Amino acid sequence: MKKIITMMMVAVLALSMLAGCGSTKTTGSVATDGSTSMEKVIGALGEAFQNNTGISFTYNPTGSGSGIKAVQEGRCDIGLSSRDLKEEEKSAGLTGTVLAYDGIAIIVNPENPVSDLSVETIAKIYTGEITNWSEVGGNDVEIVLIGREAGSGTRDGFESITDTEDTCKYRQELTSTGDVITTVSQNPGAIGYASVASVKDSVKALTVDGVAATEATIKDGSYVVQRPFVLVTKSDSELSEAAQKFFDYITSADANEIIAAAGVVSAN
Repeated sequence: MKKIITMMMVAVLALSMLAGCGSTKTTGSVATDGSTSMEKVIGALGEAFQNNTGISFTYNPTGSGSGIKAVQEGRCDIGLSSRDLKEEEKSAGLTGTVLAYDGIAIIVNPENPVSDLSVETIAKIYTGEITNWSEVGGNDVEIVLIGREAGSGTRDGFESITDTEDTCKYRQELTSTGDVITTVSQNPGAIGYASVASVKDSVKALTVDGVAATEATIKDGSYVVQRPFVLVTKSDSELSEAAQKFFDYITSADANEIIAAAGVVSAN
């Protein structure tokens, strides 16, 4: 009888020790801020992380430039940028870690018969050298140039690739990927650019130099209009325990399936 009681006491003690271990799990929250183009992938990763850990996750879609500034000013744990960090940003104490690679789709209204443009032609359109769709095999309709606001990572990536920095003749400069897609979908003469992961059936994505933007062509580099999705952190300070767990998770192979499902190509 004593032996049975002793065994029961040992079992109870073991259970209490396990319960004690469980109580030490990480709590807290993770705040991210930045690129609107990263909304789909970071949202999916954040949801999976929150469900698996119980750690609160937030995402503030303010644009790449604002996200980088938020990290510098300590207003978030991890910034999100859809462009590489500039040298002056690195010198200011920031580190960029590539999470994934995303194609920038060149989008037009579904009614537009044009299906392919070269990078050179895209540049001529955005700098105002070509102003009518009839000049590139389309209808006799004025080309309406839609783009993103200054500081946008998508705009920075697009202009860098097409070599059109400071020379684009935008009709409208919009503050989010969603706004660009909506505007192009409502204007038969419009052309815009947006993250491939965010493109919807309401617009048509063109091939560029005959190459469609797919996971395979982004990964092998044959689709040239692409840019990195970057996690921005401070170089001289450690992340909180919760933020570090999130960072480690989303940059691990365990996250690759979620990243791929969001339409971008994992860097890991």
